[in-house]
Amino acid sequence: MTAVTVALIATAALIVGGLAAARHVLIAVTVHGASMYPALAPGDRILVRRAAAPAARPRVRRVVVLRRDRIPGAGPDGLVVKRVAAGPGDRMPSAVGDGVVPDGHLVVLGDNPHVSTDSRVWGPVPLDSVVGTMVGRLARPGRPRPTGTGERTRG
Repeated sequence: MTAVTVALIATAALIVGGLAAARHVLIAVTVHGASMYPALAPGDRILVRRAAAPAARPRVRRVVVLRRDRIPGAGPDGLVVKRVAAGPGDRMPSAVGDGVVPDGHLVVLGDNPHVSTDSRVWGPVPLDSVVGTMVGRLARPGRPRPTGTGERTRG
């Protein structure tokens, strides 16, 4: 084999390996329902960084994806997309209750309270229900990029 062939094979192996590793860190999730509207509309696809550890605590105002089956009273398997309103030890939002958020829990709310089922119904959700935190939105033709989704922007 020539040096060029070896270099091409090595580069291809690195690309394939990098893509496989990224699948363990990043996932794409499709938004269903209008609970996060107008920041996220039904059909939007978001890129989510998987939680580094089951007890990883996402920051307030960040959009998170949760496993529905790990939220008491939330129903069958599936994923839900919500915004973190309060973390462990934080004051409970008045729409959810009084006191502080218990250790190991988060309060999550939809941006569209009129149609959202969230911590107002479920109460604080376990941290181990967090699949990951939204890091960006994937392009969708005909839909402008929303503002205020908790994404970092470069300016």
